[in-house]
Amino acid sequence: MNRTVSPDAPNSLPRRRMLTGSASALAAAGLAGWSGGALAQTAAAAAPKPLPAYVDWKNAKALIVHSNNTMETKRSAYGTSVITPSDQLYVRNNLPPPNPSILDDRDAWTVAIEGVKNPRTLTVGELKGMGLETTAMVLQCSGNGRGYFPSKPSGTLWTVGAAGCVVWSGVPVRAVVEALGGVAAGNPYMTGTGGEVLPEGLDPKSIMVERSVPTAAMEDALLAWELNGEPIPLAHGGPLRLIVPGFTGVNSVKYIKRLAFTPKESDAKIMASSYRLTPPGEKAGPDKPSIQDMSVKSWINSPLPEDGTLKAGKALIEGIAFGGITAVKSVEVSIDGGKNWKPARFIGPDLGKYAWRQFVAEVELPAGTHTLASRATDVKGLIQPEARVENVRGYNNTSWSDHAITVTVA
Repeated sequence: MNRTVSPDAPNSLPRRRMLTGSASALAAAGLAGWSGGALAQTAAAAAPKPLPAYVDWKNAKALIVHSNNTMETKRSAYGTSVITPSDQLYVRNNLPPPNPSILDDRDAWTVAIEGVKNPRTLTVGELKGMGLETTAMVLQCSGNGRGYFPSKPSGTLWTVGAAGCVVWSGVPVRAVVEALGGVAAGNPYMTGTGGEVLPEGLDPKSIMVERSVPTAAMEDALLAWELNGEPIPLAHGGPLRLIVPGFTGVNSVKYIKRLAFTPKESDAKIMASSYRLTPPGEKAGPDKPSIQDMSVKSWINSPLPEDGTLKAGKALIEGIAFGGITAVKSVEVSIDGGKNWKPARFIGPDLGKYAWRQFVAEVELPAGTHTLASRATDVKGLIQPEARVENVRGYNNTSWSDHAITVTVA
């Protein structure tokens, strides 16, 4: 197995009871997402790298800090409680966040709704009177698992930690659209534009966060103002974020200022070329598949190699699984690198098709070295693949082989 991050805090079997001391953090140079350049990942000192001021409320012991705009949840920190606490949730911002003053009066934040029969600019306060829904979903960076690509693509070398299962509350986009007369004819795309302040002297289209998804995605989409029961923090898109369940995180646009139904996809770089599934040796562009909906995936969170040598005998394999845009149906685990599989069982509540399920399997681990793997299947019968899809930017890695772990038992 290829491991690209330093060991996380140690665990104990059969279940982790607490996070202990940190191991090493990772450092990276530059601002993620501005130019698409590579982020050099190097081992840092034993103490965690200090958190930037805008996320100083987070649990530093649970995070690997890659840069000011990219922080990963440690694999050992996920626990078994389904919902990822906000203070442990990964951070990925394509641009530096806006000034915190935008949170001084959250209800005053405005978003322009366009491409409907009666376009209008609405405040968060007005949106709160138009409807309310709560959705549990997996929020995952498109590059989660990039660190397992042997080619080491440009971008943050995430392993499993650029993902979390969280709860959003807000107004359904479909309710807003209905109140404004419905989508105007000829607009097959829903396009969200972020409200970050753009640096002067650069072509806005080259750096702005603007993403298009099929208009049909609005059926489950939210304009959300609450994350895990609290107002959305600045780091995660507050005061208002577009939430598109089942799609990768970049499509859930932070600080949303414009939600438009459009005849064409956005021509911003982040849509036209940056998030495209481009085969090695080819040039990214609008002709390549866009990184949008997620598919079935799982990984193991316990035991881990950093637990040290494990005691032979019975052990619990624990992990998470999700289906992306469809519900996950089942999970299997293997202790011999995928030669043989046995069913795991889900634990905890089922929070809907967009949320992840946590699983456990009791296995017998004899002395020796074992490669532990998990493989999920969704309700449509799609099975998590063994191999990754090679691509220039290391997107959409769902390979069970890449996410496997090797442990020593005595």
